[in-house]
Amino acid sequence: MNIRPADPEDFEEIKAVARESWHDTYDELDSDLIDRTVDDWYTDDSMPLKAPGTVVLVVERDDEIIGFTHAVAQGDTADILRMYVAPDAQGTGIGTDLHEFLIERLEMYDVDRVRSFDFAFNDASRRFYEGLGFERTDTGEVTIEGERYDEAVYTLEL
Repeated sequence: MNIRPADPEDFEEIKAVARESWHDTYDELDSDLIDRTVDDWYTDDSMPLKAPGTVVLVVERDDEIIGFTHAVAQGDTADILRMYVAPDAQGTGIGTDLHEFLIERLEMYDVDRVRSFDFAFNDASRRFYEGLGFERTDTGEVTIEGERYDEAVYTLEL
């Protein structure tokens, strides 16, 4: 397994991991909505690799991307906007390794806290982040194609 910064050429594989993970995880969402959202949200435009404070990492195994994360540091806070591991690789510690590598990268920005956002109905995400020491600290909303969905905000003080 190798964790490294993403390259522009990685976005098709990033999108494939996102699509597979969304379909596996978000039963509450319509399948076509998932596909359209993944097509919109997982591109080099929506995850700009060269933007200030941006960290996009991928996990490779056997020359295939099986996980990724995207975070942005601003001021004393970093926000994890995306973190996914392919469903068949979940539960093997890859997500934890990816998280630890991400935190090391984010510490270069002198952040004091890290927040993560996910659908409030995602119990697997809640368990994952709480297992890493995050606490649920807030709620929010995300709008997809005019529909609002409750979002949970998890925070880890560094």
